[in-house]
Amino acid sequence: MKLSERARIFATQAHTEAGQTRKFTGEPYIVHPTAVVELLKCANPTEEMIAAAWLHDVVEDTDITLDLIGVQFGSLVKRYVEMLTDVRPRRSGGERITRKNANLIHSAQANPEAQTIKLCDLIDNAGCIVDRDPVFACKYLIEMKRLLSVMTAGHSGLYLHVMKALPGYTSSRAMISGLFKAGNNMNNIRNLVR
Repeated sequence: MKLSERARIFATQAHTEAGQTRKFTGEPYIVHPTAVVELLKCANPTEEMIAAAWLHDVVEDTDITLDLIGVQFGSLVKRYVEMLTDVRPRRSGGERITRKNANLIHSAQANPEAQTIKLCDLIDNAGCIVDRDPVFACKYLIEMKRLLSVMTAGHSGLYLHVMKALPGYTSSRAMISGLFKAGNNMNNIRNLVR
């Protein structure tokens, strides 16, 4: 069985056992990693990148440890997942700005492969938030733009397209919403970033 398929099965089981569902929709959480993987395919990812995309929220949101990721999927996948895992996760408490600042520094130090996966994660999350919580979307998109300003090593097509869509939430809401809705049609995203 391919590494990425093992990661898909592992992530599905971990998120399901944790009782995790997608905010706003109540769908099984695995729909989010699935969307991230589909977006990632436009960047010609390695098998390890695809595995990490499946696993990118497992350590943050379940009881799975990075060490277990390493044992099950190897040191490179473990490293990618570590780069994608918030150093100050939401469940650790504390002020949002303090957590976001720590995670900003962490993401800035991630390698190009991890930053590419993170771009896909941001695209999918933003689409869900813009469509379903416009009030929070204002704050989220400001944080996202700030994060993107330090994540310059990822896939250039994904990066540039997302940056063009984020000049200001109020002036570009329709553009942003359209971009992130396009995440539902992976061929549109692939065409946009080539």
